[in-house]
Amino acid sequence: MSVKIRLQRHGKKGKPFYWIVAADARAKRDGRYLQKLGTYNPNTNPATINLDIDKSVKWLQFGAQPTDTARNILSYKGVLMKNHLKNGVRKGALTEEQVEEKFEQWLSEKSSSIDSKKSSLEKETQLQKKKALDLEKEVSAKRKAKAEEALAAEEEASTAEEAPTAEEAPAAEEAPAAEEAPAAEEAPAAEEK
Repeated sequence: MSVKIRLQRHGKKGKPFYWIVAADARAKRDGRYLQKLGTYNPNTNPATINLDIDKSVKWLQFGAQPTDTARNILSYKGVLMKNHLKNGVRKGALTEEQVEEKFEQWLSEKSSSIDSKKSSLEKETQLQKKKALDLEKEVSAKRKAKAEEALAAEEEASTAEEAPTAEEAPAAEEAPAAEEAPAAEEAPAAEEK
C-alpha cells in the first residue's frame, strides 16, 4: 500500500480549511485517511499551520510521499529538515542531541523570520490605514471649504438683493407719480372734446 501525505479539504465554499493527513494513495481526496497530522488554514495572513512534527516525520520515515502542496507545508514547518537530520542519525553521521540542537536552531531562525514578516504586514496595514485617514481628512477639508464658499456666496447674493430693493423703492414711488401726471393731462383733454 502506498501512503501519501496530502491535504483533505474542509470548510465552506470560498473559505477552504484543510486537514493534513496520511492516507492511502487510492483513497478519495476527502475520503478515509490513516492518521490526521495537522491543519492548514490559508484564509489568514500568514497562513495558519498546526502540524504534529513527530508524527509527520514518522510517516516520512515509513516512506510516505507528500504531495507538492503538502511538501511545501512540511518544509515550511521543518518536518523535512528533521527527517533529513534523523536520516543522518540512522547513518551514524549525527547524534540525537546534535539533531535536536540543529533543529531548535533552525526553528528559532524560522520563527524570527515569520515574526518579522508579521510585523512588516502589520506596519503595512497601519500605513495604509493612515494614508486612507489622511485622504479622508483632505477630502473632508475640501468639502468643508467648498461649503463655506457656497455659504459666503449665498450670503453675498442675499445682501446684494436686499440693498438694491432698498434703493429701488424710492425710484418706484417716483415713477407712479410721473405716470399719474400724464393720465391727468389726458383726462381734461378728453373732457374738452
